[in-house]
Amino acid sequence: MSSVGTLRFAVIAIMVGLLELACRTGLIGPTVIIPPSAMVESLWQILAEGDLTTDILSTFGNVLAAAVLSVVVGFVAGLAIHPLPRLRGALEPLLASYYAIPTFMFYPLFIVFFGVGNRAIIAIAFLLAVVSMVTSTLTGLDRIPPILRKTAKMYRMNRVSTALLIELPATIPHLFTGIKLSVAYAFIGVIASEFILSGAGIGYSISYAYNNFNNRAMYGLMLLVVVAVTTVNMVLHSIDRRFQERSRR
Repeated sequence: MSSVGTLRFAVIAIMVGLLELACRTGLIGPTVIIPPSAMVESLWQILAEGDLTTDILSTFGNVLAAAVLSVVVGFVAGLAIHPLPRLRGALEPLLASYYAIPTFMFYPLFIVFFGVGNRAIIAIAFLLAVVSMVTSTLTGLDRIPPILRKTAKMYRMNRVSTALLIELPATIPHLFTGIKLSVAYAFIGVIASEFILSGAGIGYSISYAYNNFNNRAMYGLMLLVVVAVTTVNMVLHSIDRRFQERSRR
């Protein structure tokens, strides 16, 4: 483990240890937060019993669908916008201010168009995630060396071949920023939507546990989300770092 990784682990361990101590000594009451060890026990019990397996798989499936859609559509949209400077000039201010708009205020429209269920949840998460991929794609395309595009023209490559064989590999180091943000926004969109649009999923289960004063289940599920998001982000960060190292060679 690198020195940075060791320091990161030490900081997390200290924070968890302090929270455990505060909960065990009564400084923080059990009605507020339960000890981290109790969260782990609760999560283990939830996974072992299997009662919420369907909800967990539903949430992760929706996150995967929203993330993949946002990455693919965002990349294609970026490719389409990039060669059109006037269109890009008109859209960039809108893209820059996009996240100032609270997307969840439109959830009644999503219910009308998609109904109550997974499609509406995926649609909201997709809208949250796709813009970050579009902007990252535009940034990556801006930084492609001109010689690569000249090579594509020399070999008379069509638009699709140029996008897949030239632009995509060259922009991957920059695209990973959009991918990481898309995954993060997909998690946020799906879990938050499940609080208001679904009768299933991790978000719904957390809300149900909270309303029934079941702190153990609530914090166990919250720990599951934290572990899942952290794991996915660490994997993506590791891949991104390798691409960055290769791009510097």
